[in-house]
Amino acid sequence: MIGIGANGLAERSMTNPALQEVIALLGHPAAGTPAQYLFERVVVGDSLDWRFVTLEVEPERLGEALIGLEAMNFRGCLLAGSLRQPAAKLLSAISPAAQFAGGCSLVERTPDGLFGHLTIGRGVLEAIRLHTDPTATPVVIVGSGLLARATSLELSLAGVPEIIVADPWDDCGESLVAAIAGIEGGRATLLPNEPDLLIPERAGLVVVADDQRPFPVSCSLAGLREDLVVVDASLEPKASPVLEAAVAARACRVDGLEVATAVIAIDFQRLTGIEADADLLRDALDEFLDC
Repeated sequence: MIGIGANGLAERSMTNPALQEVIALLGHPAAGTPAQYLFERVVVGDSLDWRFVTLEVEPERLGEALIGLEAMNFRGCLLAGSLRQPAAKLLSAISPAAQFAGGCSLVERTPDGLFGHLTIGRGVLEAIRLHTDPTATPVVIVGSGLLARATSLELSLAGVPEIIVADPWDDCGESLVAAIAGIEGGRATLLPNEPDLLIPERAGLVVVADDQRPFPVSCSLAGLREDLVVVDASLEPKASPVLEAAVAARACRVDGLEVATAVIAIDFQRLTGIEADADLLRDALDEFLDC
């Protein structure tokens, strides 16, 4: 049984050992998502008698799917693709991060209903921390969608001095700048949308925060330097023009595999209470993508 404690986080008590715990991934599209493969590898390593299923769900039927998940006493689910944003309006309660960004990536079943979390921004932050202090200098966030908003929130709460926003996909950076300004201590500026996005000299970190769409072919990052840390959250690092440009500039690179590993580790701990082996997750992700 899962309960909500005074701090709003899930607290776990003993479950019936005769029943398997079940976690699902609901996606649209669901195919090609590595979550089940990674979870099963970690579950085997921790000798847990759990089941993980991957299910394709049309966005207009997400509400029905979530009702079914709760009725069948699933421990929870992960959400992928176009299901993350509509889920925020269908759950009993959502975390402050999910409210700010307008979407959920993880759902827990609680006695009070389904509770939604957004873990992807924290995953980006944890991946960056393995390479540098993300709060030491201003950060350029490229994008303004769900991942960009989640990452901006985590960086702002961590104390980054400034977030510089650029959005070559939708040209909606102003909305993210305004949202960051509403966070206590948040400070943001807008980088003009031009064919060459010039990275300001004051920035020490660049995060391309869109894991659903490739970097626009009509745009390029200019002003990359050897002292920069460049993050691309895409799960196709070998085809990333951003990481290619970072290599040419001899900048430190953080690819989408590192980000995905950090996110899955957070999700696994959130749903099971067990800390995942990050090295095992990374090896499993490499295996999955090489298949």
